[in-house]
Amino acid sequence: MNKNDKIILGVDPGTRVTGYGILRVSNNLHMALDFGCIKPPAKLELSKRYYIIFDALEKLIKKYKPDAISVETQFMQKNIQSAIKLGIARGCALIAGEKHNVPIFQYAPREAKLSVVGTGAASKEQVQKMLKMLLNLQIDKIPEDAADALALAICHANRINFSQKIRIR
Repeated sequence: MNKNDKIILGVDPGTRVTGYGILRVSNNLHMALDFGCIKPPAKLELSKRYYIIFDALEKLIKKYKPDAISVETQFMQKNIQSAIKLGIARGCALIAGEKHNVPIFQYAPREAKLSVVGTGAASKEQVQKMLKMLLNLQIDKIPEDAADALALAICHANRINFSQKIRIR
């Protein structure tokens, strides 16, 4: 790995499914190192599900040693209980990052879609197809939540790239 390479962990939080994507960024090239979904058993108490999410994210941080974590911001929920649960799942990612001193960046879902597809109104299918092309993935389908997490990682990679270009000039 080159000293200028960056590892970014993208996280799409949820109490039923938390998507994750590990991206290596090297000279504007993006490579998916790992991606998938954390799925705590639905029958468990919420506190146990949150612990499973936190523990799994912490293991990913220890394994890949990311330079940054890119987390989806909470969007407006009509159901206040759903919003609270989602907020706590986000908190699991934030605390795991803070515990391991990994800088945390937060992006709206529309911003992540825009960075991958070119429109913030892209469908889940459009994001999945574009990620397969951008990351040269030889699989049939990327799980939706993992695709969202990879899009968040790419969104942050693009932000880093843009910031570096501005500093050069």
